[in-house]
Amino acid sequence: MKSTWVYDQENVNWKQLSELYRIAPLGEKPAEDLKTVFSNSRYKCFIYAGTKLVGVGRALADGLDCSYICDIAVHPEYQGTGLGKAIVKKLVTMSESHKKIILYANPGKEGFYIKLGFRKMNTAMAIFIDQVNAKNTGLVE
Repeated sequence: MKSTWVYDQENVNWKQLSELYRIAPLGEKPAEDLKTVFSNSRYKCFIYAGTKLVGVGRALADGLDCSYICDIAVHPEYQGTGLGKAIVKKLVTMSESHKKIILYANPGKEGFYIKLGFRKMNTAMAIFIDQVNAKNTGLVE
Protein backbone atom coordinates (compact mmCIF):
# COMPACT_ATOMS: atom_id res chain seq x y z
CA MET A 1 0.00 0.00 0.00
CA LYS A 2 1.42 3.36 -1.01
CA SER A 3 0.58 5.81 1.73
CA THR A 4 1.41 9.31 2.86
CA TRP A 5 2.17 10.01 6.51
CA VAL A 6 1.36 13.46 7.86
CA TYR A 7 2.46 14.64 11.31
CA ASP A 8 0.48 17.85 11.65
CA GLN A 9 -3.22 18.56 11.57
CA GLU A 10 -3.20 21.57 9.29
CA ASN A 11 -5.31 19.93 6.57
CA VAL A 12 -7.25 17.33 8.55
CA ASN A 13 -10.89 16.86 7.66
CA TRP A 14 -12.29 16.34 11.16
CA LYS A 15 -15.56 14.84 9.90
CA GLN A 16 -13.57 12.28 7.91
CA LEU A 17 -11.57 11.48 11.03
CA SER A 18 -14.75 11.09 13.09
CA GLU A 19 -16.08 8.68 10.47
CA LEU A 20 -12.84 6.65 10.60
CA TYR A 21 -13.27 6.12 14.35
CA ARG A 22 -16.90 5.10 13.84
CA ILE A 23 -16.13 2.47 11.20
CA ALA A 24 -12.87 1.19 12.78
CA PRO A 25 -15.01 0.57 15.03
CA LEU A 26 -13.88 2.63 18.02
CA GLY A 27 -17.08 4.46 18.85
CA GLU A 28 -18.58 7.85 18.23
CA LYS A 29 -16.07 10.68 18.48
CA PRO A 30 -17.48 14.04 17.37
CA ALA A 31 -15.36 16.02 14.92
CA GLU A 32 -15.02 19.04 17.23
CA ASP A 33 -13.91 16.82 20.12
CA LEU A 34 -11.26 15.24 17.89
CA LYS A 35 -10.00 18.65 16.84
CA THR A 36 -9.57 19.57 20.51
CA VAL A 37 -7.78 16.38 21.59
CA PHE A 38 -5.46 16.28 18.57
CA SER A 39 -4.64 19.98 19.03
CA ASN A 40 -3.56 19.18 22.60
CA SER A 41 -1.44 16.18 21.60
CA ARG A 42 2.32 16.57 21.14
CA TYR A 43 2.60 13.76 18.56
CA LYS A 44 0.14 12.74 15.88
CA CYS A 45 0.10 10.63 12.73
CA PHE A 46 -2.42 10.77 9.92
CA ILE A 47 -2.00 8.16 7.17
CA TYR A 48 -3.59 8.65 3.78
CA ALA A 49 -4.04 6.40 0.75
CA GLY A 50 -4.55 9.11 -1.84
CA THR A 51 -7.02 11.47 -0.18
CA LYS A 52 -8.59 8.71 1.94
CA LEU A 53 -7.70 8.78 5.65
CA VAL A 54 -6.83 5.16 6.47
CA GLY A 55 -4.99 5.37 9.79
CA VAL A 56 -4.40 7.66 12.72
CA GLY A 57 -2.87 7.84 16.17
CA ARG A 58 -1.75 10.38 18.72
CA ALA A 59 0.25 10.72 21.91
CA LEU A 60 -0.22 13.13 24.78
CA ALA A 61 3.25 13.88 26.05
CA ASP A 62 4.92 16.30 28.44
CA GLY A 63 8.32 16.30 26.73
CA LEU A 64 10.24 14.38 29.40
CA ASP A 65 8.43 12.12 31.84
CA CYS A 66 5.33 10.57 30.28
CA SER A 67 3.85 9.95 26.85
CA TYR A 68 0.40 8.40 26.57
CA ILE A 69 -0.35 6.78 23.22
CA CYS A 70 -4.03 6.74 22.35
CA ASP A 71 -6.71 6.79 19.69
CA ILE A 72 -5.04 4.39 17.25
CA ALA A 73 -7.50 3.63 14.45
CA VAL A 74 -7.18 1.86 11.11
CA HIS A 75 -9.78 1.82 8.35
CA PRO A 76 -11.41 -1.64 8.11
CA GLU A 77 -10.12 -2.09 4.54
CA TYR A 78 -6.54 -1.65 5.83
CA GLN A 79 -6.75 -3.65 9.05
CA GLY A 80 -4.43 -6.64 9.08
CA THR A 81 -1.87 -4.93 6.82
CA GLY A 82 0.53 -3.88 9.57
CA LEU A 83 -0.62 -0.26 9.52
CA GLY A 84 -1.72 -0.24 13.18
CA LYS A 85 1.62 -1.72 14.21
CA ALA A 86 3.44 0.92 12.13
CA ILE A 87 1.45 3.74 13.77
CA VAL A 88 2.23 2.50 17.29
CA LYS A 89 5.91 2.03 16.44
CA LYS A 90 6.11 5.55 15.02
CA LEU A 91 4.48 7.06 18.12
CA VAL A 92 6.83 5.06 20.35
CA THR A 93 9.80 6.37 18.36
CA MET A 94 8.48 9.92 18.64
CA SER A 95 8.07 9.38 22.40
CA GLU A 96 11.37 7.61 23.06
CA SER A 97 12.91 10.49 25.05
CA HIS A 98 10.21 10.05 27.73
CA LYS A 99 10.83 8.00 30.88
CA LYS A 100 7.63 6.03 30.33
CA ILE A 101 5.26 5.40 27.46
CA ILE A 102 1.77 4.33 28.48
CA LEU A 103 -1.36 3.19 26.70
CA TYR A 104 -4.44 1.27 27.59
CA ALA A 105 -5.79 -1.35 25.26
CA ASN A 106 -9.35 -2.23 24.48
CA PRO A 107 -10.19 -5.55 26.16
CA GLY A 108 -8.98 -8.42 24.00
CA LYS A 109 -6.32 -6.33 22.24
CA GLU A 110 -3.64 -6.60 24.92
CA GLY A 111 -1.70 -9.24 22.97
CA PHE A 112 -1.22 -6.85 20.04
CA TYR A 113 0.53 -4.34 22.30
CA ILE A 114 2.55 -6.97 24.18
CA LYS A 115 4.10 -7.96 20.82
CA LEU A 116 5.17 -4.31 20.45
CA GLY A 117 7.01 -4.28 23.78
CA PHE A 118 4.34 -3.03 26.16
CA ARG A 119 3.84 -4.79 29.49
CA LYS A 120 0.80 -4.94 31.74
CA MET A 121 0.92 -2.56 34.69
CA ASN A 122 0.01 -3.80 38.14
CA THR A 123 -1.08 -0.46 39.56
CA ALA A 124 -2.74 1.42 36.72
CA MET A 125 -6.02 3.05 37.73
CA ALA A 126 -8.55 5.28 36.02
CA ILE A 127 -11.63 7.38 36.54
CA PHE A 128 -13.94 7.44 33.53
CA ILE A 129 -16.74 9.91 32.92
CA ASP A 130 -18.97 6.84 32.41
CA GLN A 131 -17.73 4.41 35.06
CA VAL A 132 -20.62 1.99 34.43
CA ASN A 133 -19.74 1.68 30.74
CA ALA A 134 -16.03 1.32 31.58
CA LYS A 135 -16.90 -1.58 33.87
CA ASN A 136 -19.34 -3.16 31.42
CA THR A 137 -16.78 -3.05 28.59
CA GLY A 138 -14.02 -4.52 30.74
CA LEU A 139 -11.81 -1.45 31.09
CA VAL A 140 -12.03 -1.40 34.90
CA GLU A 141 -12.96 -3.89 37.59
